Amino acid sequence: MILRSAILSLAAAAIAAPIFLVPAGPAKSDPSPFSTLLGSWGGSGEIRLDKGRKERIKCNAYYTGGGSDLGMAIRCQSDNYKIEIRSKLSYSGGRLSGNWEERTFNASGTASGTASPNKISLAIKGAVSANMLVNYTKTTQNVNISVSGGALQGVSISLSRS
Repeated sequence: MILRSAILSLAAAAIAAPIFLVPAGPAKSDPSPFSTLLGSWGGSGEIRLDKGRKERIKCNAYYTGGGSDLGMAIRCQSDNYKIEIRSKLSYSGGRLSGNWEERTFNASGTASGTASPNKISLAIKGAVSANMLVNYTKTTQNVNISVSGGALQGVSISLSRS
C-alpha cells in the first residue's frame, strides 16, 4: 500500500510539473544604447586644422534609426570650412561596426568600437585614421574627433537638443 501511494504521488507530481514550467520566450537582445541620441541636436565647437589653425564652428547633428542601427549626420560650418560627417553603425553585444565618412575633406573608412547608454567610442580606419568619442545625456552631447593623416586634425563640439 505504501509503495502504491508513493507511485501515485510521483505520477501526480509528474503530471502537474508541466503546468508550472513556463517556456522561456526568445532571448532578450542587448538594449539599444541609441534611444537617447535619436533626433536633432544643435551647438558649436572648434575645428582644428594642420599648422595649428583653429576656427569656431556652428553645428547640427541628426541621429536616426534605433534598435541595433544608428544613422549619424553631423554638419558644421565656420567662416572658411564645412564639415559633413556621416556614419551608419550596427550594434550587437556592446560592439559597434559600420562605415564613417567626412565629405568635405574626403575622409572615409570603416568604423568599429563600443557603445553604452551614454557613450559611443569609434575607431575609424581607411584613407585616414581617426577616433571619435560621443558622450551624451538626454539633453547634452559632446563630440570629440581626432584625425591623423590629413588637413583636418580634429573637431570638438558641444550640442544640446534642438
